[in-house]
Formats: sequence, C-alpha cells, structure tokens
Amino acid sequence: MISEHSKRVAEKAKWIYEERLRSDLEVKHPNQFVAIEPDSGEHFIADSFSKAVAKARSAYPDRISFVFRVGQEAAIHIGGLAN
Repeated sequence: MISEHSKRVAEKAKWIYEERLRSDLEVKHPNQFVAIEPDSGEHFIADSFSKAVAKARSAYPDRISFVFRVGQEAAIHIGGLAN
C-alpha cells in the first residue's frame, strides 16, 4: 500500500512535470529519466532510472523523489508483449 506521503510526493512531482518541465524536457531529453524532488522543485536528468534517483538522493538524502521517463507514460515497463 502506498503511504499518503508518497501519494503527495507523486502528485506534486506530476504537477511540476506537467506545468514546468514537460515541454522543455521532451524536446531536449527524450526517453531519458528525470527525478523530481517536489519540495524544492529541483529535477535531475540521467540516462537511467537508477542514475536519476542517485542524483536526487545525493542532493536530498532525506527526501523521496518521483521519477518519470521523459515523453513516456511509465518510467519502466514490466511484462510481456501486448496483443
């Protein structure tokens, strides 16, 4: 089960992505990963999920961030082929 704190982090990060970052990142960093630390509004771009998380944790070790794959519906895909 997802905690209320995690839900708030995700909601705020999604808002920041949509309202502040999406248009610029989708042009300059397609398919890369962006970790957003919602309290500061800072974002960290990397070529992998783990690297984006590591950058965010390095800057804010006591906070959680939310990760997006730029221009995609999900940061990672798990599963088989869709029919």
